Amino acid sequence: MRHIDHPFHIDARGRTADTTDEDHIRDLIEQFLFTSPGERVNRPDFGGGLLRKVFEPNSPELATALEFAVQAGLQQWLGDLIEVRSLEVTAEEAALRVVLQYAVRASGEVRQETLVQGGVP
Repeated sequence: MRHIDHPFHIDARGRTADTTDEDHIRDLIEQFLFTSPGERVNRPDFGGGLLRKVFEPNSPELATALEFAVQAGLQQWLGDLIEVRSLEVTAEEAALRVVLQYAVRASGEVRQETLVQGGVP
């Protein structure tokens, strides 16, 4: 199956860039995490809303609540593709760092991704 790469761009051949299954899953995770609920017209519940959390006060309780909410959202929207093993969200100045460990359901492969939005990676 062919997957269009995210963000959309044209490759060196002048065609729509595509990506592997593994990178497609990573792209879907990133889209979920950094999309705000209500941003997608036909899927108003889609999104982890992490971008809104960058400048909010940080506390262990808030971080724990956020991690549970994001994990539940990942299960809802991507549960057929991945099984979340662990999730850690931290705010570092003007950046959010998400460390996610998950198993790809199709292959059983366990992967760990670190996604950073804003600031310097």
